[in-house]
Amino acid sequence: MPLRTLSRILILSVVFLTIGFYVSINEKNDDNVLIKEDPTLKMKQSLPQGLNNQEGNKTSLEKPKEGVALLIGQDVSVLEKEFGAPTRIDESLYGYQWYIYKQNYNRYLQVGVENNQVVTIFAIGETLDVAPFEIGQPVEEIFNTQYFDTNINLEVNGNSYRFELNDNDLNLRPMVKLGDLYVQLYIDRITGNLSSVRFLNAETLIKQRPYELVYSGELPQVEGPSEEAWKLIEDGMAQEIFDITNVLRVRNKLKPLIWDEVIADAAFGHSRDMAENDDFSHTSKKFGDLTNRLKAAKVAYVSAGENIAAKYSDAPAVVEGWLNSKGHRDKLLNKDYSHLGVGVYQKYYTQNFIQKVEQ
Repeated sequence: MPLRTLSRILILSVVFLTIGFYVSINEKNDDNVLIKEDPTLKMKQSLPQGLNNQEGNKTSLEKPKEGVALLIGQDVSVLEKEFGAPTRIDESLYGYQWYIYKQNYNRYLQVGVENNQVVTIFAIGETLDVAPFEIGQPVEEIFNTQYFDTNINLEVNGNSYRFELNDNDLNLRPMVKLGDLYVQLYIDRITGNLSSVRFLNAETLIKQRPYELVYSGELPQVEGPSEEAWKLIEDGMAQEIFDITNVLRVRNKLKPLIWDEVIADAAFGHSRDMAENDDFSHTSKKFGDLTNRLKAAKVAYVSAGENIAAKYSDAPAVVEGWLNSKGHRDKLLNKDYSHLGVGVYQKYYTQNFIQKVEQ
C-alpha cells in the first residue's frame, strides 16, 4: 500500500474515533432536508489497465467463504432453499427484483434477483451472517482488518471503470473488494458501528453508480421505466423504507411503527408535488406545510414529523442517509410516534410520522 494512501486511511480512522463523522459534502443536510447529488460521471479515452485500487492493492482479498455473500451468482432456487419463499417481491430501477425477507426484523434481508440469478444483497438484520463483517461491528475493527482505498477499478466486457470515493464516502459508506464481490458498508456515525452491508457483483455496481465514476468504453444503460413500472417501483420502495425504519427502531429498543394508508397517500402527494414543481421543501407552495397537509387528509394526531429526501438510488440508501442526519434520525427513532406513512415519487421520498390520538 502506498505510504500516502496508508496515511490517509489512518487519519480518517483517527478522525472517526475522536470527533465522529462530519456532515456529508454531497448532502445538503440542515436537519430539515436531505438531498444527494447524482454522482459525477466522467468519460476518458483510456484508463490504466491491470490496476486494481492503485499500486498497493493489485491482488484483491479473498471472497467470503460463509454467510449471505455466498448467494451472489447463485440461482434463485438456492436462495429459496436457504431462506424460503420471500415475503414479497418488489421491482427496482436497476433491472433486478428485490426478494424481501421480513419474517423477523432481526433477519431483514433484501436480495436482488435478475434473470433468476442473485446479483446483489442488502443485509441489515442484526442476526444475519454478513461475513467477514458483523452488523453492529465497531468501525475501528473494520478499518483495522480491511483495506480501503479512494479508487475502485474494474473491467467488465472490455470496458474500464474507476469509482472515486471522496472522504465522506470513506467515512460513511466505504467499499471493499473481496474476490469478485464488491461490498458497500453503511456506517452509523452516531454509534460508530456498522449499520448494514450491501454485496454486489460488478455489473450491478456499475448500473447503480453509488460514487463518482470515470470510465472508458461503454456505460451500461438501464432502460427508463414506463409509468406503470414506475408505480410498482415506487410502491416497493415505500414499503422497503417502512420496513427498514422498523428494523432500526427495533434495534434501538423501540416499538415498530404501524403503516397508515391515509398518511402514506399524503406523503406520496408531497413527494409528487416536490418532483413536479422542482421545489424541494417541507412547505409546498400549493398545499402548505405538514400541518396543512395532514389537516386536508383529515388525520387526527397528537404530534407529527416529516423526513424528506431526493436523488438517492433506492430505499436502503435513503434510510441510511436519514440515519446519519441528526434531525432525521430523531424522527426515525422518536419513541412517541406510533404510525408511519411513506410516499415515493420517482426519486423523491417523504416519511410522515404521527402519534395518534388515543381513542
